[in-house]
Amino acid sequence: MSRLIALGAISLALCASTVQADEIDVMNSGGFTAAYKSLQPKFEAATGHALATAWGPSMGKAPEAIPNRLQRGEPADVVIMVGYALDELIKQGRVIAGSRVDLADSRIGMAVRSGAAKPDISTVAGLKSALLGAQSIAYSDSASGVYIERELFKKLGIEEQVKPKARMIQKTPVAALVAGGQYELGFQQVSEILPVQGVDFVARIPEQVQSITTFAAGIPVGAKHPDAARALIRYLASPEARADVIKSGLDPRQ
Repeated sequence: MSRLIALGAISLALCASTVQADEIDVMNSGGFTAAYKSLQPKFEAATGHALATAWGPSMGKAPEAIPNRLQRGEPADVVIMVGYALDELIKQGRVIAGSRVDLADSRIGMAVRSGAAKPDISTVAGLKSALLGAQSIAYSDSASGVYIERELFKKLGIEEQVKPKARMIQKTPVAALVAGGQYELGFQQVSEILPVQGVDFVARIPEQVQSITTFAAGIPVGAKHPDAARALIRYLASPEARADVIKSGLDPRQ
């Protein structure tokens, strides 16, 4: 593995010395943010390319959502987002067919305010009990929240009991609202919970009712720097990126 990493670094360094450096416009969704921020300076140092990043969810009505940004004609060489949302953009002819590369799998976790009691959600019964006992529940308007609202509550048989006290949150990270005391329990991708100050990560929800979201990257039609875009995507999916991906709370695909 160490030899592969060394060879990869040499390859990137050679790329930097032989290829014109470009500014790569990237649109990135929340779940891959922590890994991306850790990997960005390493990629820029090795290649000479610079990354200009716009942030937004993979779906939803918010103006910052990646599909809405593309619809407005904002520049993008790479989009990093939930895989099935990326597939929809490919079907619409807005992302190049065949450019998709899977980067990492993401699981849903629970957060509570720092210092608050941590419910035991290691079992399905424990998760159900925590949801029923909570005064308020928040979840995101991206893939994890869509699953919680449309499927998880029904699977647990508690939809009618919890829906009046549960809210889907737009734009603002769910964990930030939990940290501020607005909600007792927060659910989001683990990688979006871990960087937030003022919350404690409880655990991933049990695997029996877990929803695994794949984050993937692709190149929009009309990208100004497709070669540099491909280099970035290869790097994000490479063995060199693995440690940073794991540290962020994601599970590498490679």
